[in-house]
Amino acid sequence: MNSIKVLDVTLRDGGCVIDFNFGQAYMDQILEGLEKSQVDIIELGYLDEKKGSAQERTQFCDEQVIKQHFLKAKKPGTTYVAMFDYGKFDPNTLAPYDGTGIDGLRIAFHKKDRLNMVPLARKVLEKGYQLYIQPMTIMRYTDAELLELLDTVNTELADATAFYVVDSFGEMRMNDLNRIVHLVDHNLKTKMTMGFHSHNNLQLSYSNAVTLLQFFSGRNMIIDSSVLGMGKGAGNLNTELFLEHLNLYYGKHYRIAPLLEVIDQVLNTIRAEHYWGYSIEYYLSSINHCTPSYAGHFYKKHMLPVEQVAELLSLIAEEKKISFDRDYAEQLYLSYNARRHQDDDPAVRHLTEVIRGKRVLLLAPGKRLEEGAEAIREALTDPGTVSVSLNSFDRFDTDYVLTTRADAFCKALKSGKRIIATTGVCDKPTENVLVLDYEKWVTMEEGVQDSSGIVALKLMTACGASELLLAGFDGFSVDINKNYYDKTMRHPVTEEQARQRNAYFRTYVQRLRATVPVRFLTRSLYEA
Repeated sequence: MNSIKVLDVTLRDGGCVIDFNFGQAYMDQILEGLEKSQVDIIELGYLDEKKGSAQERTQFCDEQVIKQHFLKAKKPGTTYVAMFDYGKFDPNTLAPYDGTGIDGLRIAFHKKDRLNMVPLARKVLEKGYQLYIQPMTIMRYTDAELLELLDTVNTELADATAFYVVDSFGEMRMNDLNRIVHLVDHNLKTKMTMGFHSHNNLQLSYSNAVTLLQFFSGRNMIIDSSVLGMGKGAGNLNTELFLEHLNLYYGKHYRIAPLLEVIDQVLNTIRAEHYWGYSIEYYLSSINHCTPSYAGHFYKKHMLPVEQVAELLSLIAEEKKISFDRDYAEQLYLSYNARRHQDDDPAVRHLTEVIRGKRVLLLAPGKRLEEGAEAIREALTDPGTVSVSLNSFDRFDTDYVLTTRADAFCKALKSGKRIIATTGVCDKPTENVLVLDYEKWVTMEEGVQDSSGIVALKLMTACGASELLLAGFDGFSVDINKNYYDKTMRHPVTEEQARQRNAYFRTYVQRLRATVPVRFLTRSLYEA
């Protein structure tokens, strides 16, 4: 091939990890490190008319604020670009290119918009900017559709700088890479550069990039990467690793040390709070050919075990796989759990006879459970109190174990406990197992709320409890070591997820107090 250039996407793709909230100091440090590394092209962020900001973030409202607040001086020999998604920025608003701001724009679009994007892409060229064409999820194109797009680019966007092969879901294996790259190389206008953008769901970004460099072609090539692989989900090809490879085998002279400083001084700090990189849920996304946002949603919001995440991903409709639809995900999750219906009137009548007029002690598996040990033991010996453990039951011997988790259900069943379970995990009542119809006992607010705590509070109130005593309802922290005494139940949550869960449960308890007295025996973030 003629030339190899590297386009770093840390400030844009990496920004997806933190909603682009780098802050100006980190933005400046990353940009300075990239410039010192002598990387060829730097992507400064997204353009988004509605969600963009003027400064402090790398999601910008327009290209002018980049020049005003961020790119105040340009390093000679470096190209600066930004990206916009089709439908989120109007290139008609671009100021004509004058060399003082960004040099080019990358237009990203889904397959359904592959022809609609042409007028917007032409406007970028008319305004004097370099144009980089980014067909997302190129693996979803048939050969005929890709050839159609290439023909359109050759005839209507012939002055574009580059056409990209984009592996949006990190699902591309070597045979896929060879097929698509050959198709593009043989049909794209000869003088146009071919780009490659990958995600690391299968840990193949590096090997695919190295393989691509061995492709026999006279075409110029651009490879995308990010420092420390920072990017949404499984992340991207690592800039520092790939530049080192190019130095060793392709006579390049990139400087790696500035990137290591960026990792040490900036990205390690961000990564301590916001994880990216290979994980099993992103692997599952890749093999199910869908955006990783679904896996993250099911795994983190609903804390499902991976086998259930895999099953849910396999049920996603083909037309819904490309972009995440939260409402659809919640409806799919609800349908999946509510697929088995059960007449639970006998179970509810039984519990009502046991509970009506009595206090109910609910023991959640928070780490602070031991703080209330004395009060808990006192309540357990009180004949006027019915006790229920939620999912985990090895600290205190309670009358019932209520479980909404398949693993906890199996453990309780083996232990011979009296169990209250939803049809999401069991559909066969027995002498020791009371089964509740899942759909009746979940709450549809801000999506599906089906935690054992919510189900228990709703059920105990319906069964006539005179008072609810809560212990071990600690609330959620981003530090997973603070969330459960049982290590097998620990699950990572983001700061935003923790905040939302705590706020929702706090509000739910406040509303519940209008119906039944609620008292916390241990400290809780759910207390008003």
